[in-house]
Amino acid sequence: MVSTAAVPNLAFRQLRGQRSAGEFAAVVRRAAREIGEQVACDARYIGRVESGEIRCPNYAYERVFLHMFPGASLADLGFSARESVRGRGARVVSEPPPVPGQPPLTPSPSRPALLHRDTETDDIPEESDVLRRVFMTSGTTTVAAASLGLGGAPASAAQVSLPAQRRVGEAEVNAVEKAVRQIRLLDDRHGADGLYRRAAQPLRAAYELLDAGTTARRATSDRLHAGAGELAISVGWLAHDSGRFDDARSHYAEALATARLAGDAGLEAHAFCNTSFLARDAGRPREAVRAAEAGQRAARTLGSPRLLALLALREAGGRAGLGDRTGCDRAIGRARAAFDRGTAAGDPEWMSFFREAELELLEAQCWSALGDWSRAARHGRRATALQDAHFTRNLALYRAQLTGDLARAGRADEAAATGHQVLDLLTRVQSSRIRGMLAGAARVLEPRAGAGPVASFLTRHQESPPGRHPSPSGGTPARPAFEDGTGEHVPGC
Repeated sequence: MVSTAAVPNLAFRQLRGQRSAGEFAAVVRRAAREIGEQVACDARYIGRVESGEIRCPNYAYERVFLHMFPGASLADLGFSARESVRGRGARVVSEPPPVPGQPPLTPSPSRPALLHRDTETDDIPEESDVLRRVFMTSGTTTVAAASLGLGGAPASAAQVSLPAQRRVGEAEVNAVEKAVRQIRLLDDRHGADGLYRRAAQPLRAAYELLDAGTTARRATSDRLHAGAGELAISVGWLAHDSGRFDDARSHYAEALATARLAGDAGLEAHAFCNTSFLARDAGRPREAVRAAEAGQRAARTLGSPRLLALLALREAGGRAGLGDRTGCDRAIGRARAAFDRGTAAGDPEWMSFFREAELELLEAQCWSALGDWSRAARHGRRATALQDAHFTRNLALYRAQLTGDLARAGRADEAAATGHQVLDLLTRVQSSRIRGMLAGAARVLEPRAGAGPVASFLTRHQESPPGRHPSPSGGTPARPAFEDGTGEHVPGC
């Protein structure tokens, strides 16, 4: 077979305009909901279309795109004719023949019509049209809708399955909640890089359950919404930590939309918390402040001082990025006062990581952003001393932060020694974010690369396996998601 090089779809790229790929993907998902379609569009899918890798969309995407751009044809959108891609007419999945003596089956809310099946243009691994079809089968049928595995770790230690069936009950909700916990556990132990692509599978399954399933009780429905939203945040974090900022932004926006639809203030506060963190890392400090403030408003009635403390620290990080030392200091003061009120029954489960060590680290990052390296290093030392040894990824993260602060504070030998500790941990942790931090520290130390500890560290760092380092802007520049700090991320705003 002769392969042909992909031709970039410039027409489709022009339609995206100034929006990031993640923002445009959110526009596509919203348009799909308007016409009753379900597509798992994300920034990567948009990139594949624009690169020409996807020459013709599947039928579901075709309906969505033509709805978005009335009067346009697929050719106008830069796509190839379906016949030219496939070389033959589309196949149709037919309804089963009627049973003698019974009326023919017709579409209904409980039994949707079977759609055209285009196996050569449907992007099955990415868009998961398959799961939607699972719900058309018997209500007692259960399938392994998704599994999660970790590259480099035993498969038996990293399997999560989500059952999918027409009626959603305790088993399905428990599976979604289990997937959230499993992803967090694996991230704590191994970091994000080997997890992100696999974790997207249970996320798609969870939203298929949300969209296509029916629940017997309101409490079950609420748990399913919360579980799907938390799963979106967890997968978003894996994207964030592995440098895929546009993907992370899209997942966090999905979680926020789910929270707003369900009226879930806890999920909303969590989505804003992570959005603020991402905005800070992506070089958008003003958005980081606004998102953190919105999160604090959502969290006020939840009875969790620790959650308010974390959100205040997110605000402090944004203010540090703006160079607002006074505002940063005040936010840190509010965070410490709230933290000192202790744990409470209203503390969400996902905040188990937020202990004194994390508070010290986040304060260290604030002072580091403000250029007070010595003060940052003092808090960084406390963070590393307090951190639980079970959180391998955080041990590496805290020490990477400390390495950079020590290097910039002129304590080169101590920085090199700490950097060696990070390299020891990176044999077990896959995190582009941590590797990027360590690479920054190494660049600061290069002028001191004589003999001794610094030279030894730089040599070892240079020889270590490379990782995927997030760019300061996270790839495609993205406009702020929140124009006033209060609104939901509305795609395209």
